[in-house]
Amino acid sequence: MADPREPTPASVWRNPIHFLAFGFGSGAAPKAPGTFGTLAAMPFVLLWQQLPPGGYSLVLVLSTLLGIWLCHRTAADLGVHDHGGIVWDEFVGVWIALWLAPVGWGWLIAGFLLFRLFDIWKPWPIGWVDRKVHGGLGIMLDDVLAGFMALLVLLIAEFALGRI
Repeated sequence: MADPREPTPASVWRNPIHFLAFGFGSGAAPKAPGTFGTLAAMPFVLLWQQLPPGGYSLVLVLSTLLGIWLCHRTAADLGVHDHGGIVWDEFVGVWIALWLAPVGWGWLIAGFLLFRLFDIWKPWPIGWVDRKVHGGLGIMLDDVLAGFMALLVLLIAEFALGRI
């Protein structure tokens, strides 16, 4: 992971590709850019949850494919593999975490927290992917996995709570 103290490149505000990769500028936060990026992604969840499951799924596929390209291009332009400010991967990761989760503020908060936990902690296979897979795919894939792990925990919790 890139040093989060790296300066925010001026291109974030001039280049639309960098602006998207930096999560509409949320990745320019001086501390905890991944957390700020995840927070910036949350309002979109409220929109995506209005879609039928197939529509939300399409958003996830398209935003993941776009993210591989955005993150690769921005990292290459900046000359830094995974600049701390590149947070499009956090956007997609938290969107995955809340994809099939129950609707409600408690579930949104739980999904946010679980996604951040898995993204920061990086248990296997997330940590392995983070170390071994490079380029835009590598930048995106560890967060995609963190999103799926968070989603799995949410779905297990929903099942367990429904049985109580």
